[in-house]
Amino acid sequence: MCWLPELSQTRRTLADGARNGFLPTNLLRQAQLRLEKRASRAICLPSSSFQRKVSTLLRQLKPYSYQIFLLLLIPVAFWLDVHTKTLLLQHLLGLAAWVVLFVATRFSPPSERRQIWVMVGVATCVEIWGSLIWGIYRYRLGNVPMFVPPGHGLVYLFALRSARTPVMLRHKTLIKNGALAGATAWALFGLTLEPLLFHRLDVTGALFWPIFLWFMRKPSASVYAAAFLVTSFLELWGTSLGNWAWQVSAPVTQIPTGNPPSVIAAGYCVMDFIALQIAAMLPPAGILTRVLAHTRLRPAPVEARPVSEEALA
Repeated sequence: MCWLPELSQTRRTLADGARNGFLPTNLLRQAQLRLEKRASRAICLPSSSFQRKVSTLLRQLKPYSYQIFLLLLIPVAFWLDVHTKTLLLQHLLGLAAWVVLFVATRFSPPSERRQIWVMVGVATCVEIWGSLIWGIYRYRLGNVPMFVPPGHGLVYLFALRSARTPVMLRHKTLIKNGALAGATAWALFGLTLEPLLFHRLDVTGALFWPIFLWFMRKPSASVYAAAFLVTSFLELWGTSLGNWAWQVSAPVTQIPTGNPPSVIAAGYCVMDFIALQIAAMLPPAGILTRVLAHTRLRPAPVEARPVSEEALA
């Protein structure tokens, strides 16, 4: 039952009236019933200390709001995808992903926004090659879903923003070493225990391990460590729900592959690195703006004509 100061005061007034004989017993009981009914409908407001704790918690979580949002969105989106039976419904899901990416990048500076959209283009090319041409993995409907390119942009944005969070700035070395240790343990698991437990040997993931080690030695290692965390999370959800599946062995090379490969996050890191390099080569105003500025039509200069003596007179 809620405790409210005004209700408590009313209870004391009724008790005093009954004790002094001012209220008959039947009227007292009716007043008490009405009072308890009012108390049951009252909105219980938290105490000031509780409000302060909630406010402090929300303030501490604010720098991680996008990360929390994306980690919750990934399993929900994948669950919705496996329950879509037609391409039209999947396209609608993809359209929603494009809208989410557009809104999310509105809160980014122009340089970061440019990196994200370059990443979308790079990832689209990689997806067409890896899934449709090479075929090392396949999506459940045999296509590249419309939500995949913007999904890469959202994941890259996760990595970029995570590198600026307080926990990453304070514990950069610890998180970097933790990501490397996790990648190493996963690669060893794919070569030793995974064949025994899941009957799949994962050599592809182990081949990605030296690439990931190289990224962990770069000054921007915190970005790639965050990419490892979110892409591993994404790959485990996507393959477990059946959104996509990796081949038992890679086409052409016949290299055994896990589902997912253990350190496949290094592949995402390569795409992140390529996108960063391309974005760095672009002029600040963008190529299109620069081209238009140089090709803009200007009025022809007016040729000076000699002034006659009559005009001067």
